[in-house]
Amino acid sequence: MAPIIEIQNLTKRFGSRTAVDGLTLEVEAGEIFGFVGPNGAGKTSAIRMMTTLLEPTGGEVRIDGYSVGKQARQVRQVIGYMPDLFGLYHNMKVWEYLDFFAACYRIPPGARRGLIDDLLELVDLSHRRDDVLDSLSRGMQQRLSLARTLVHDPKVLILDEPASGLDPRARVEIRELLVQLAGMGKTVFFSTHILADVVEICTRVGILEAGKLVAMGELETLQQQVMPRRKLEITVLGAAGPAQAVLEQVPAISNVQITGQPNGKTRLELEFSGDDDALSQVLAALVEHGIPVIHFSADSRDLEAVFMRATKGLVT
Repeated sequence: MAPIIEIQNLTKRFGSRTAVDGLTLEVEAGEIFGFVGPNGAGKTSAIRMMTTLLEPTGGEVRIDGYSVGKQARQVRQVIGYMPDLFGLYHNMKVWEYLDFFAACYRIPPGARRGLIDDLLELVDLSHRRDDVLDSLSRGMQQRLSLARTLVHDPKVLILDEPASGLDPRARVEIRELLVQLAGMGKTVFFSTHILADVVEICTRVGILEAGKLVAMGELETLQQQVMPRRKLEITVLGAAGPAQAVLEQVPAISNVQITGQPNGKTRLELEFSGDDDALSQVLAALVEHGIPVIHFSADSRDLEAVFMRATKGLVT
């Protein structure tokens, strides 16, 4: 089955500045794909090209088989786009806002009321149906904007910084909504610089810096690619010999060194290149051989560590 989003060598230049530089990636149907990068990395420019709003300098994007450059009308029918900054018509009521956009998609008046009720229930705004938009909190406005992207039942949601500026509770609510939408069969592609949002819900992650895709994959795969080796620190009771003998039999371990021997204890430092399963087996092997381990720690290899290792603080 072909990916639902296909991006090939996508490039955008503004004069002498290259905002997006040869971006190539694919997203499968039903994925929640996190597009991560620092401010100024080119995420918004890439998304605006994906959503037919910005003409590429080069490359191609296909969504659900349609070419963004040649079949923009069809692309707009299968995507729901939520920009990082969206307009609200402040004197409108909540239901009127959704009704307006449903009318833009030529949904018949008779079908719109039920659709609006369903969308407001989905984003937990039924109780604010008759309130004017100005009275909504930032988080409620974000949820309403997300409902607006769904009025025409798109297959693909493309969201630019959907949790930007939200408090922790509102961010959790947006994350839960995205998971729920993926469970309904939607493909979710969203940009962010909030790493916690990506860790919680994404099936795969792409890291963009200075317009270039510097890493992509599942989090565990990224960890292995970007940080193949990490440091372990182990403290045992007694002499170092038995622990060293066990550790040197593990293929993923190298460069075992004694860094201290205070008060009948031995501190060891070593390099480890395995995954988390292999890491747990290192500790199990020490315990199995009767070695009293009182401290066992590994360098963090979470998304923040991967992000810092993959990027260099560049902007386009």
